[in-house]
Amino acid sequence: MVFTFRKTLLSAMIVTLGAIAAPVAAASDYPSQPIRLIVPFAPGGSTDIVARIVGQRMGEELGQTVIVENKAGAGGAIGASEAARAKPDGYTLSVATVSTMAVNPACRKDLSYDPLKDFVPVTNFANVPNVIVVNPKFPANDLEGMVKELKAAPGKYSYGSSGTCSINHLFGESFKHATGTDMVHVPYKGSGPAVVDTVAGQVEVLFDNLPSSMNQISAGNLRPIAVAGPQRADVLKDIPTLAELGYPQLNHPAWYGLLAPAGTPAEIVNKLRDAAVVALKDPKVSQALEQQGAAPSGNSPEEFAAEIRTWYDHAAKVVAEPGFKLD
Repeated sequence: MVFTFRKTLLSAMIVTLGAIAAPVAAASDYPSQPIRLIVPFAPGGSTDIVARIVGQRMGEELGQTVIVENKAGAGGAIGASEAARAKPDGYTLSVATVSTMAVNPACRKDLSYDPLKDFVPVTNFANVPNVIVVNPKFPANDLEGMVKELKAAPGKYSYGSSGTCSINHLFGESFKHATGTDMVHVPYKGSGPAVVDTVAGQVEVLFDNLPSSMNQISAGNLRPIAVAGPQRADVLKDIPTLAELGYPQLNHPAWYGLLAPAGTPAEIVNKLRDAAVVALKDPKVSQALEQQGAAPSGNSPEEFAAEIRTWYDHAAKVVAEPGFKLD
C-alpha cells in the first residue's frame, strides 16, 4: 500500500515536472516553425502596411517566416478575438491597434475578449498620425471651409472609417461632436477599401491613419485637411494639426504594436521584442515606415502596456460623454 502510494506520487511528480520543463524547452528552441501574425483589418490599410514591413524583417532575424493573415471585421474585434484564443506558444501573434485595444472595449458590450487580460504586450512597432482627407471634388480646401460646408448641409455628406467601433469611427464621431456637424458614417472592413471608395467618390470624407492614405495623398487623389499628432507630419509639412486649428481634443495619434496571447513564456516574449527592435533599427525598415508617415518605436513590453492603458481609459471617457454616440 505504501509502495503503491509512493509510486503514484512519484509518477505525478514526473508528469508535473515534465509539464513545467516542456514550455522551457520549447521557449529555448523558439522559433522552430513559421509564425502566424494576425492583422485584424483588411489588406492595404495602415495596420497591414506596418505589419508587413516590420514582420518580414523580424522573420529574417528570427530565422522563420512571419506569415501575415488578415482577419477583418467588426472594427478589428474578429481578428483580435481569434488571437486572444490562440495557444500561448509564440506561433500565433497579432497586431495591437487602438481600435482593438481601446475603442472596441468602450463601444461593444458583448466583446468576446479582454484587451488588458487576454494578451501580453510585446512592443509598439510604430506611432502614426491620424488624418482627415476628402475627395478632391469636396468643396473645401481646409478645416474651416469643411466645417462650414458640413454645417450648411447636415446629413448630405458621408464619411468612411475602418469599421464600426474602430479608432477612425471614434475619430469621425468625435469630430462631429466637437464641431457640431452631421455626416453619415459608412463603415468598412479596414482602411484599404475605405480609401478606394473615397478616391472613387463613394464617400466624400475619410477619417484615417496616415499610412493607408499616404500614397493616394501623394498621387493627388485625396486632399488632406488636418492631421492628428503631437506635431505636423514630416511627409505633410504644410498640413496643420488639429491642435493648431483649435481642436486639441481631437489631436490624438495612433499606434500599431505586437501582442502575444496571455500565458506566453517570458523568454519567447523577450525574443520577439528583441527581434522587433533589430527590425525597427534597420534603415530600410525605418525609412519604409517614415515614408508612410509612421515613426518607429520599439519600446519595452511595460511601456507598451502603459500606452495601451492610456488609450483604453481615454476611449472609455470619450464614449461616456453626454450626447456622444458610437454604434
